[in-house]
Amino acid sequence: MDERTVEPDLVRIASAVGDASRIRMLGLLMEGRALTAKELALGAGIEPATATSHLKRLQDDGLVDVTLQGRHKYFRFASDDVAQLVETLMRIAPRKPAQKELPKEPIRAARYCYDHLAGSLGTGILSAMLRKGWLQSDGADARQLHVTGKGEKAIARWGIDIDEARARRRQFACRCLDWSERQDHLGGALGAAIAERFRAEKWIERQKHSRVVRVTTAGADELRALGVRA
Repeated sequence: MDERTVEPDLVRIASAVGDASRIRMLGLLMEGRALTAKELALGAGIEPATATSHLKRLQDDGLVDVTLQGRHKYFRFASDDVAQLVETLMRIAPRKPAQKELPKEPIRAARYCYDHLAGSLGTGILSAMLRKGWLQSDGADARQLHVTGKGEKAIARWGIDIDEARARRRQFACRCLDWSERQDHLGGALGAAIAERFRAEKWIERQKHSRVVRVTTAGADELRALGVRA
């Protein structure tokens, strides 16, 4: 297809995410785990047959991918761009009373935003990295960040391969507005690499079936050295 003769079908994508059941299922996938149609149906409060129809629409529109494993089909976001779209909608959506009791304080303190750290933990880490001169804003695009020479040495001491993060097919380092803190946390491949390393070093622990993160004693010591209060 000639790119000069096509344009983005915004009406179709708006229709896909504008349905209440479909957007609830996309919200469930923000947990970062692949889920079955049955799990998504239960979470969205709809019948499994209805969920199957909605998931086909989301798959046809390139919003979710499906993986067959044994007798089960597992659904996840088709790309990081979809996760960023849902996170953006979560930030700009008007507030309303939650339908069920949520762990408000823990999820605001520390959580995953798809595959990078958010909440006051995530915003604190980005603030400290900027303050220490490890990261700087890109002059051409304030949302994009680059790592300074000082930052490369410091981040490498965490055991993070910055070149590997740069090679990933996604934004390298960017500001991601946090919906609860209304400040930026670190997104992109570098944000994901930091979250991966923190988890591997057992500085953080992810609660089962949740985006909520708990900072361990060892993690609190590491964050204190960075200048972040855990």
